Amino acid sequence: MNTTKLYAFALNPWVVIGSLTLGGAMGLMWPAMAQPLGVVGDLYVDLLKMTTLPFMVSAVIFSLQRLFRDGGASRLLIRVLTVFIGASVLVALVAAVVLMLLSPGTNLSAATMQTFGAMVGHDSNSSDTVMNLYGADIPEKSLRFSDVLTSLIPTNIFAALANGDALKALVFALLFGLAVGRVPERISIGLSLSLETIYHACQKLMHWLSYPLPVILFCMSAAQLGKSGFEPLQAMLQFVIAFFVASVLLLALAVAIIWKRSSQSLSDTLNALRAPFALALATRNSAACMPSMIESLVDRLGFARARVELLVPLAVSLLRVGPMVYYVCATLFIAQLYGRALGPVEIATVVMASVLAGFASAGMTGLVTVSLVGMTCAYLGLPFEAAFILFLAVDPVCDMLRTLILVIGNAAAVSVICPRPLKI
Repeated sequence: MNTTKLYAFALNPWVVIGSLTLGGAMGLMWPAMAQPLGVVGDLYVDLLKMTTLPFMVSAVIFSLQRLFRDGGASRLLIRVLTVFIGASVLVALVAAVVLMLLSPGTNLSAATMQTFGAMVGHDSNSSDTVMNLYGADIPEKSLRFSDVLTSLIPTNIFAALANGDALKALVFALLFGLAVGRVPERISIGLSLSLETIYHACQKLMHWLSYPLPVILFCMSAAQLGKSGFEPLQAMLQFVIAFFVASVLLLALAVAIIWKRSSQSLSDTLNALRAPFALALATRNSAACMPSMIESLVDRLGFARARVELLVPLAVSLLRVGPMVYYVCATLFIAQLYGRALGPVEIATVVMASVLAGFASAGMTGLVTVSLVGMTCAYLGLPFEAAFILFLAVDPVCDMLRTLILVIGNAAAVSVICPRPLKI
């Protein structure tokens, strides 16, 4: 009972927000003391990542095996494609509408523009960062669909696992799971039991790692603000607010979808989503949230385990709604910053380019994810390289929102694909 109360306390939204606020305050007041705390957050995220690949591989193979024995694989595939495409276009359109209505890149004050100039022109590391991320080959590779397809195939699955390449591991798990599903049950029963053991062990580890979450959030926010200070966030405040508004709207829509698709009340639905919500804020790593997403959808909301265990890893790896929203917001902000007027055709181009960039971001994290804004800007001829340092300065905040949209949005997509749970 005590552990249950501690788990509920650690994932309480007010505790999460309070931990982030207190940590940020310490980072601003005592930056020298706060920066060394970053190692605590790094160790915590590494512990979570440690369980991600074995959990994903075991869940996908085991679920595909059961799916093929139960039947209905072709109908499920059509439903997955429909929901993935529809969700991608929907989130991009919502982001575009919010950015056009709020126009965060227009009518900026002279002080803000002066800060932008200092950040872009006088940051000693900015030119090196841009050069590293925007060499001659990177933009071309991002725009070539054949290279994206080639990068999905693991030539050596053990190397992919060792390097933490989640997307290649997912492709292997899908193909291997399809093959195992065709093997007679009397032969594959041993593998099924082993995979189920790995799955539950990883889920238990993730549950244990949730207990110190408030402390981890405090350390991570203190270290981040102690390192960057408040000036970059203040200069990019209008963009962050616009991205926040778009994120909140999409999160509310996702929660409403899950609520309507489940057999639970709104309060029970919100309680069920506590764990993935808190982990998304703490880790900024969607793959690390997969066990809690599955636990919430299956144990708390009643969706079918066989479908959820297959669809959650698939959605997290391929349905990159968080980055899609970010790419639309960032591209339109840059267009407004440079005074570029956009008509309906240009906005539609941004939406479609952001969806493509979102799919291309599968398996990418951190600065590489941000760098793909250059792919969407290329369609409009916008100079993203000069503005890159601006987005780099506020990326820790934006990364939290991207991960939240991805985790809760993918949970909503899975709830739409899965059959409605029976009301008890």
